Amino acid sequence: MSLYPNTFSPLNIHGITLKNRIVMGSMHTGLEDHFRFDKLAHYFKQRAIGDAALMITGGFSPNLRGRLSPIASQLSYSFQLGKHKLLTNTVHEHDSKIILQVLHAGRYGHHPFIVGASGKKAPISKFTPKELSARSIEKTINDFVTTSKLAKKAGYDGVEIMGSEGYLINQFLSKKTNTRTDNFGGSFHNRMRFALEILSRTKEAVGNDFLLIYRISALELVDDGATIDEVLELAKLSERAGVSILNTGIGWHESRIPTIAAMVPRAAFKFVTKELKEAVKIPTIAVNRFNNPDDIEKCLSEGFSDLVSMARPFLADPHFVLKMKEKRSEEINTCIACNQACLDHIFSAKRASCLVNPMACYESEYEIKKSHIPKKVLVVGAGPAGLSCSTTLAERGHKVTLIDKAPEIGGQFNLAKIVPSKSEFYETLRYYSVMIKKFNINLKLETSFKDIKTEDYDEVVMATGVKPRLPKIEGIDHSSVIQYNELLSKKKTAGKKVVIIGGGGIAMDSATFLMSESIDYFKFWGIDKSIATSGGLEKPTHIAPKREITLFKRSAGKFGSGLGKTTVWAHRAALKKEGAKFINEVEYIKIDDEGLHYKKDGQNKVEKADSIIICAGQVSHQEIESDKTIGGALNAKAIDAKRAIKEGFELGLKI
Repeated sequence: MSLYPNTFSPLNIHGITLKNRIVMGSMHTGLEDHFRFDKLAHYFKQRAIGDAALMITGGFSPNLRGRLSPIASQLSYSFQLGKHKLLTNTVHEHDSKIILQVLHAGRYGHHPFIVGASGKKAPISKFTPKELSARSIEKTINDFVTTSKLAKKAGYDGVEIMGSEGYLINQFLSKKTNTRTDNFGGSFHNRMRFALEILSRTKEAVGNDFLLIYRISALELVDDGATIDEVLELAKLSERAGVSILNTGIGWHESRIPTIAAMVPRAAFKFVTKELKEAVKIPTIAVNRFNNPDDIEKCLSEGFSDLVSMARPFLADPHFVLKMKEKRSEEINTCIACNQACLDHIFSAKRASCLVNPMACYESEYEIKKSHIPKKVLVVGAGPAGLSCSTTLAERGHKVTLIDKAPEIGGQFNLAKIVPSKSEFYETLRYYSVMIKKFNINLKLETSFKDIKTEDYDEVVMATGVKPRLPKIEGIDHSSVIQYNELLSKKKTAGKKVVIIGGGGIAMDSATFLMSESIDYFKFWGIDKSIATSGGLEKPTHIAPKREITLFKRSAGKFGSGLGKTTVWAHRAALKKEGAKFINEVEYIKIDDEGLHYKKDGQNKVEKADSIIICAGQVSHQEIESDKTIGGALNAKAIDAKRAIKEGFELGLKI
């Protein structure tokens, strides 16, 4: 009997049977834009082997003006069908279904040819859109239909019409972006016309044996956004227009509320989908921050939705569903919602991947194959780099011994996991613990390198990580000074008035650790769970800060500027909401009983402090020099878990 009976209950829609209730949501990988459909096929193949019932591609524009960027993906012509058939044939060979997402960027496009419902510029694009004429609207509707017909010819099982997240269809729906005075503007009835024309004409063109999914903007999280009454009216009319499945859209890309970062509670928005499910008879899909089997099953069993969509968790582990099915859930490599290698890469015009799974989107380039000559390998250091290297080596058949001075595995992860917004790191450590046992790695904790006979091993890998860097400031040994590792390991406790020296990720984490307690996500960010208000927004609840915190750094620019652009703004905004102050371009003078003495704009100043936290970077910690050194031990500059895990993985493939 299945541990997850609702999850593995088949669903038949228009004669098309989905073997389970899990959807791999749309993700742009970057492979679409560079016509690497051979690599994209390998990517989808692994998720199909992993038993995903239904997969949705990254967005393909129906025309040139709708592209996200000048080189972004588009499906408009018959000559493009061959490469798409490579995807659909590959997926169908493994008994899964695949959907093409049709996405017109509208004013969100990053090129000078963009168009919109009106000529209002988006805050996240440097280009101003041209307002679509009535004739251009008609052509755009026909382009959506053409792309959908081509998708059917290419062998897709359906299309998803992207009507949320602030893209073109959403721009027509919203009075925030639609200031038209013709029959596509004004009343909500008129503003719905564009979406409903696309849906009804597409349905007429593709027929009933082809799934038509509509991604409806259900909780917009922007001023002048839709109310729940408008959302449900559109949902009912979409059903009448022939939509097969309603997918839930949460937030616009310009919204200043985090919706998928790790600070967002798991399954936070399933209540939104329940509103849709109760309004329509067609199946609905719940989305955002599902990353574990229990939450999926609970969402389905409690009637919040008919299907659950995950996107990034399929980057972290392409065989997520298969492991659920085979009762191996403890082996799932859990998505930690960091965005560092997926969204951050895409927004930097790089190929997407995954921090915890460097193989993601590189399936055709990496191969974990058994070694012809198994070796005895010693890995020194059980932090992210050492764990990644050890498990890769052991999976390939090498006999691995992993040692660490600490009483537990994890290295810097054990500091990160304490930060409220990074608690998902517990899952990564759980995963590696399971892999250590599965691959029979000889783990020796509280063990010093000097006590090991290296001659007993064929290879020695140094993954000893980093240690804090002490800046040269007079009084750095003052009793008020606390190193970040002492703070996050709870060896020392900070007072009420705190100064943090440093402007990078560790400084931001330390500030978050000191300020945050059990914050109610919805109240803190001002989300109206009744969705009765416009855009689902309400006045955020003010939280009296536990401490008075001031962050300092020598350089100019914003704090956390080296962090991922898709999440750093939320961390910075959260700290500001809790009263943190940020002071840059300073020169440190000294630390004494008064606090931190510094120079700013040519003036000497003092910031009083009970505690001064040092987050001034890191230096490599090496036991010996080795040509097989990875992670922070190799180079501490700008080290992060993404680089450490990738270096460990790649070395594990080479030995």
